[in-house]
Amino acid sequence: MEFEFLAPLEEKWQPVSKPALIAWLAFYGLFLLYAAKASDGLLIDNVNLVVHESGHLLFGWFGQTIGIAGGTIMQLLVPFLLACFFVFQRQLPGTTFCAFFFFENFLTIGPYMADARAQELQLVTVGDPENAIHDWFYLFSKLGLLQHDTQIGAAVRVLGWLGMMGVPLWFLWRGMKSGAPTAPEG
Repeated sequence: MEFEFLAPLEEKWQPVSKPALIAWLAFYGLFLLYAAKASDGLLIDNVNLVVHESGHLLFGWFGQTIGIAGGTIMQLLVPFLLACFFVFQRQLPGTTFCAFFFFENFLTIGPYMADARAQELQLVTVGDPENAIHDWFYLFSKLGLLQHDTQIGAAVRVLGWLGMMGVPLWFLWRGMKSGAPTAPEG
């Protein structure tokens, strides 16, 4: 059985011009420097927070546990699905941008996980602040992983940095491989 919806994946990626490739790589390099030096979070974190909180509201319809996990699920699902869309369009800059920011989310998810026992981070909620639940305290407690919160959080943060560095490298490799369109001969 053939899956017709996968047919676009057999097509070549749209070419990326050298100036566009250089500009995007400069953007990612500058963003990585900005992220490495930022001590109070990143500007994009405000957008991610809105997406995170919307996940609690959306997934909350399916019960408390999935509702609590829904914040992180939505935070990762949005850039992941957008990246998939661009993959099917064979559009390299869009795929790269979404994949890069998929991994950027790990930079805030990791510390939130690591804070499960200490609960020192200020919680944000769309509901009653008196009834706010620390997502990862609840989830790790339920999974019997609470004593590993800092290790899991640190690993997730490292995964975020590795992804944020790896995605632009993939973009460079794929961009060089696709080549810019050439003028027709004649």
